Amino acid sequence: MKIVSWNINSVRARLDIVERLLREEQPDILCLQETKVVDDIFPAEMFQRLGYLHRLLNGQRMHHGVAILSRLPLIEDLRHDWQDNGEARHIGARLPNGIRLENVYVPAGGDIPDRTLNPKFGQKLDFVERMTRWSEDLREPTLIVGDFNIAPLECDVWSHRQLIDVVSHTPIEVEALGRLQASHDWVDLGRRFIPAPQRNFTWWSYRSKDWTANDRGRRLDHMWATADVAATATAHRVLEPCRSWLKPSDHVPLITEFAL
Repeated sequence: MKIVSWNINSVRARLDIVERLLREEQPDILCLQETKVVDDIFPAEMFQRLGYLHRLLNGQRMHHGVAILSRLPLIEDLRHDWQDNGEARHIGARLPNGIRLENVYVPAGGDIPDRTLNPKFGQKLDFVERMTRWSEDLREPTLIVGDFNIAPLECDVWSHRQLIDVVSHTPIEVEALGRLQASHDWVDLGRRFIPAPQRNFTWWSYRSKDWTANDRGRRLDHMWATADVAATATAHRVLEPCRSWLKPSDHVPLITEFAL
């Protein structure tokens, strides 16, 4: 089984490169974040044409939004409002083999790493805390994927020293994500297959005209698995060339294969 996770930053605006990914990689399941489209106008035709007959959508007009597109049946429609305000940031399913698949888009958190000055930063921390409470009670084999909007390790950013006070890499966010990981002994598949301190970025800002020139990336996208699911993972990679495709997202896909 091959599963791909990608913050697409508007699925309708980048449908051509989504199709290219599906044709070249042939995943069994594609998890998208930041789809930016309501469910009734989601561009389903292309997915149907390529054999992705099963889909779960949690969309929102112009903002947020998550989707699971699959060649395999998706059992149940699981969704959590970890943002606690109705934003479309999670969709989950159970696969035919019983594994739970959770697709999440954690808020970016604004620009100021202080919840008293920036309510968005507080919302982000509270979001991760609600995920942690959910994780503590989890009893099933689970894979959680998506844009966590946190780069936890010093080597997960292009410069730890310059970004330590920048939202996505601050100590308070890293600690919050660490508590989430410890709450269920989640296995970080990205770092299992690409061990630290090896370079492993998944996001580059649009602000740089040539993202390759200075390579100022961050590892904001993740795939975590419970120990039983992690034991079946056989390969994991970051599809970095996608960042140079036509009209790219600022994120690139993560691809993991499982022997199930």
